Amino acid sequence: MQQPIEPITAAATDGNGIDMLALVLHASLPVQLVLLLLVFGSIASWVIIFRKKRVFDRADREADRFEERFWSGAELSKLYAGATERNREIGGLEAIFEGGFREFDRIRQRRGVDSRIQLEGAQRAMRAAASRELDGLERNLEFLANVGSIAPYVGLFGTVWGIMVSFHGLSSVKEATIATVAPGITEALVATAMGLFAAIPAVWAYNRYATRVERLSVRYDTFSEEFASILQRQAHADEA
Repeated sequence: MQQPIEPITAAATDGNGIDMLALVLHASLPVQLVLLLLVFGSIASWVIIFRKKRVFDRADREADRFEERFWSGAELSKLYAGATERNREIGGLEAIFEGGFREFDRIRQRRGVDSRIQLEGAQRAMRAAASRELDGLERNLEFLANVGSIAPYVGLFGTVWGIMVSFHGLSSVKEATIATVAPGITEALVATAMGLFAAIPAVWAYNRYATRVERLSVRYDTFSEEFASILQRQAHADEA
């Protein structure tokens, strides 16, 4: 009765080691589906991790470059003209600046509009631009959070199922030994290991990128407040 188990044991072991491919190939169909799902989640997570790294690095560089130009004493009108000329290429702080100055200049051209309304319009435009930028930075982070939180449970499901199958097979065995159930349990535990393999990088990346989003959000808010102060002084100067 133990003959069907012996080939699996031989295929799953390589000397003193474990042949992971053999374990997966000899696993039950539900466990194989769980492993396939976890592999897909892991690959997708790593793709997002590398892409988001480039996105955040570019956002930091663009913010550094624009702040250097902004605080170098350049005229606001020239900065705005440069941003308008390449409107599709701008992002981050420059997009916030462009939106705020455009709204400020549009309202300023109206007659009889006081400085408070000009400033409020510019602030609303900057908040909208900042929200769009942060939304782009946060895109796909939800997927990392889902993989990090769900993958261990998916792997645990595969483990429980594999162990259930292994112990169910003991009903047809007269003499149960560790060698009888070891291959099936090992196959089942592979699902747990795969779940952790998918979840740990996703959780780490999500926490790191969420922190970077928060830092950029603070940076955008600080710039908006400073730029609003400059616009307020300019609006009062126009009224004088």
